[in-house]
Amino acid sequence: MGNLFQQPPRKDDPAAASGLHPDAVNAAAASFAALTYKLDYLSPEDLEKVRQAYRFADVAHLGQLRNNGEPYITHPIAVAAQCAEWKIDAQALMAALLHDALEDCGVTKGELIERFGSPVAELVDGLTKLDKLQFNTREENQAESFRKMLLAMARDVRVILIKLADRSHNMRTLGDVPRSKWARIASETLEIYAPIAHRLGLNETYRELQDLSFRYLHPWRYTTLTKAVTKARSRRRDLIQKVRKEVEAAFAAAGINVRIAGREKSLYSIYKKMNIKHLSFAQVTDIYGFRVIVPTVIECYTALGVLHQLYKPLPGKFKDHIAIAKVNGYQSLHTTLVGPSSVSVEFQLRTEAMHVVAESGVAAHWLYKVNAPGTVAAERLGSQWLQSLLDIQDETRDAAEFWDHVKVDLFPDAVYVFTPKSQIMAMPRGATVVDFAYAIHSNVGDRTVSARINGDQVPLRTEIKSGDVVEVITEPDATPNPAWLGFVRTGRARSKIRHHLKTMAHTESEELGEKLLSQALRAEGIDRFPKNEPAFDPIWDKLLRFTGSKSREELLTDIGLGKRIAHIVAKRLVHMLADSGQKPDALLLTRERFTAHESTSQGSITLDGSENASVQFARCCRPIPGDEIVGYLGRGEGLVVHTRDCPVAKKLLNKDAERFITVEWSDEPVRSFETGVVVTAKNGKGVLAQVAAALAATEADIVHIDMGQEAMQDDVEFRFVIAVRDVAHLTAALRNLNRSPSVMLAERRKVSSPG
Repeated sequence: MGNLFQQPPRKDDPAAASGLHPDAVNAAAASFAALTYKLDYLSPEDLEKVRQAYRFADVAHLGQLRNNGEPYITHPIAVAAQCAEWKIDAQALMAALLHDALEDCGVTKGELIERFGSPVAELVDGLTKLDKLQFNTREENQAESFRKMLLAMARDVRVILIKLADRSHNMRTLGDVPRSKWARIASETLEIYAPIAHRLGLNETYRELQDLSFRYLHPWRYTTLTKAVTKARSRRRDLIQKVRKEVEAAFAAAGINVRIAGREKSLYSIYKKMNIKHLSFAQVTDIYGFRVIVPTVIECYTALGVLHQLYKPLPGKFKDHIAIAKVNGYQSLHTTLVGPSSVSVEFQLRTEAMHVVAESGVAAHWLYKVNAPGTVAAERLGSQWLQSLLDIQDETRDAAEFWDHVKVDLFPDAVYVFTPKSQIMAMPRGATVVDFAYAIHSNVGDRTVSARINGDQVPLRTEIKSGDVVEVITEPDATPNPAWLGFVRTGRARSKIRHHLKTMAHTESEELGEKLLSQALRAEGIDRFPKNEPAFDPIWDKLLRFTGSKSREELLTDIGLGKRIAHIVAKRLVHMLADSGQKPDALLLTRERFTAHESTSQGSITLDGSENASVQFARCCRPIPGDEIVGYLGRGEGLVVHTRDCPVAKKLLNKDAERFITVEWSDEPVRSFETGVVVTAKNGKGVLAQVAAALAATEADIVHIDMGQEAMQDDVEFRFVIAVRDVAHLTAALRNLNRSPSVMLAERRKVSSPG
């Protein structure tokens, strides 16, 4: 985009155009005239809209020059010309011509909406860099820019196509940019834009971006390799022509109508192969090849048979990408044959439709619309990958985290696995069973409990391999395990797990906040909690303005997290309800105040262990059912439950009494709770096993054990964290421990008073 080129200040006076060399002005006009020849697929009305966008851009960029001295408008025209190759519609072409107007020319989004409509303005806005924000690192800048681009792409994939066209032209003219910038721009292109082009199936653009990046990253190697390829081309011209004649004769004899085109391996592909496999140029045998284009899929396989009869195929060099298409929609048969003079020649066989997809990928959607109206096959091209990026964007709010997800999903290598119903699915190499589950559907991933690969039970962290039949077992009540984040491979799975965990925590905090506010209102004499109903909308609006919260849900969540005090919010709400005619109930007010000192107050919070993230049981005293407890609303950490005699709780009560609320245990807790136990035993062989057996006999689970640092000769102290149902269960466990012959004393571990 514009930051790569010199941008003199805009001159609004049309007379400024006279400062340009006449040849430069003529060059701009000529390049737009050449563009119009590529737009013969547009209607006259659409062509006129594109012309208006050009005129607007021409005036906006008036007086601006590129580094080579040409008028700046030649760059947007070149970008639009590349888009025209893909037969993209008029709106996208207009956005391509206007894509630097917001960034470089002081034009506002409102002006674009007024002049060209909202869709075009949204496309241009999606392409504009975030140059007004400050970033800590260049990578963060890339992440934010790319993220904004994806936001726009959520509405329209054309944004990324225009972006790739823009980068292609910038790379073609990189020689005019100061050499000090070559490495950065070329590396960015190779690492970010080329993989995107590959993933979208834009193979022609992908190869060009790779070769141009190689040219500016390694100029000497590029020049040397170019000379070697040119020399080899002239040396093998006769051989290639001979192969072509023999192949054409074989197809004519078989009665198959084919179109044969020569294919030359890109310079960067040759360089990468030499570099990775440590080969010399002479050892790279597949520099030249042929594409054989036939009318139907069946004829692809028939043509393959003809070629295998003509030349001997190399073992292991056949790939069927028609039956199993690549992730980006690419389909072809690949085979390498031993031709005349024992030279290996690669052939790619495909239909005309496959060829369009192979070269233009997602852009084939528009090409199909032009060439075959009504065709829906291209609607799905690249859509799975695009949708996964949009899902990630929708659930991720941190730019660096989003960029990590995207970089993972740009990785081109894939494995192909089967569902139990024999549906083929492509996954990134290294993906696990959990990644597979989320690729099927987020609900499947969230409820996964176990899996089978090829009929055998496997751990969820197992990596899947090509050819595996993967079966996922789910349960309706299952939820994602935070530990999955340690091994999942795809950005989609990682973002879905994080999103679910965050949503779950917020939902629980919101429910707790509603309970606390309802309890505080009862203490003020209001029995009915104002629900989210139209009648209460004005009151909630006033309350949100008073608290500064964005929504009712945010306010309740903040109360549940302890960021706001429930009784302060309740007092304000009571005043607002009184203004609307709802007065406090005197009887309720008296009853609540009379029982407020008792633990059985009607407004207390009941705990049964199902509260998860919204309630924490303090590690200092580890309360269990049967203990007398108090609840403390920590700032931002939700409700923290302590035993009533806990020294930490007593200290907090003296300092922050208004943050304590009444809590009580449910009659039927739904899980076990952790508590501390100290066991002093006679030191000897097998003593730990005896203590563990005594605990196991009472069905108390050992969660953690610490033997301390000091090695005592006669006795040893074990500090356990065990899980028990309640105080009675703990008492039974301690009784059984104290009966053990090796145990001198077993007691519940109490926290010492804070210093």
